[in-house]
Amino acid sequence: MTTKHFACKADEVPQDAAKIVTVSNMPIGVFRLEDGFHALLNICPHKGAALCEGPVCGTTRQTDSTEFVYDRAGEIVRCAWHGWEFDIRSGEFLVDPSVKTRRFDVSVEGSDLYVHI
Repeated sequence: MTTKHFACKADEVPQDAAKIVTVSNMPIGVFRLEDGFHALLNICPHKGAALCEGPVCGTTRQTDSTEFVYDRAGEIVRCAWHGWEFDIRSGEFLVDPSVKTRRFDVSVEGSDLYVHI
């Protein structure tokens, strides 16, 4: 069973970075994507860095040629310590989806944003 916790006002979450909040003594990054709000634990599972304080970006897509194709702009957060890239929606590490950071459901009521823990 999850409980909703007030995180911030929805308009406090920028388009191109996370809004860092503390909910139930946990650091959480709240992101605004085209499909709504998403929240990840602000701890990189690799070495414990503040994952959500890294850049929100895209990544290069695998192709059958030698060209680089930039893809998924604004859907990835890259850990500032070692460059590990995580999907903001799922919390999965792009190189190995079995490695994840914790993600949380988010809801909006009026202008208030809630994280469900």
